[in-house]
Amino acid sequence: MRRRVTSALIFVPPLLLVLALGEPWFGALIAAFVAVGAWEAGRLLRAAGYAAPSWFIVPAALAVALAVASPAWLSGYGDLAIAAVLVATGAAAFRHADTKVGLAAWMGTAFGALYAGMLGALVRLEQVAPAVPAGSAAEQLGPERGWVLLLILLVWSYDTGAYLVGIALGKRKFLSHISPSKSYWGLVGGLVACTAVAVAGLWALGQPPVLGLALGPVVGLVAQAGDLAESMLKRAAGMKDSGGLIPGHGGILDRVDSFLFAAPVAALYVAAFIR
Repeated sequence: MRRRVTSALIFVPPLLLVLALGEPWFGALIAAFVAVGAWEAGRLLRAAGYAAPSWFIVPAALAVALAVASPAWLSGYGDLAIAAVLVATGAAAFRHADTKVGLAAWMGTAFGALYAGMLGALVRLEQVAPAVPAGSAAEQLGPERGWVLLLILLVWSYDTGAYLVGIALGKRKFLSHISPSKSYWGLVGGLVACTAVAVAGLWALGQPPVLGLALGPVVGLVAQAGDLAESMLKRAAGMKDSGGLIPGHGGILDRVDSFLFAAPVAALYVAAFIR
């Protein structure tokens, strides 16, 4: 927990500053996170036995992030951009004389690009977010800042609830072959905390609070899945951290792993159910 708190103290101030400034600064920060995260993903994949070059993963991940973010000028062509990334990563693998190595390189490079590029959904969330009704508690934040801030609070509340309840009551572990610290009680504590924040957050944004009873558990579960997915990747690579950007506190993927899964799911939920 101390490690997470220290990391939060390092990342939160600039993140909140950029969020307050809005676009294009927020998009630029997410692009920087995607680039570094893709480089780290390439490092982990190579250690896990996939010949995935970081120099190719980084621009491919940025292309995926751009497609996922779906700016107005790319509207209608995002799926084609992702298809182009899959074609390009496949063609790049032709250079390997051993076809097994080439296939592993294609799979690893395409996966790394798609994996890191999903963070672009944070920008997409800004675009699909509905207006905040006049008189709402979060009216001054506006839809872009308000909904992104809510997602950040949901992920952090899940982490905090899972840690505190897991420490107090966690006896039975789940998926210990991936992460030995996860417990069923921690999962319950995280979901309760995340749901409470979702209910309060939707009320503040002028939406029916009852929708938080679904949004909270959904975001909590996918945030946990994102954390476990990166743990699985690191375990396969035989590494403790994704990188050393912050000495003693890991890399970018270690800090945004939950958001890689939570951001696209939250954006889809908002687009489908929030008006």
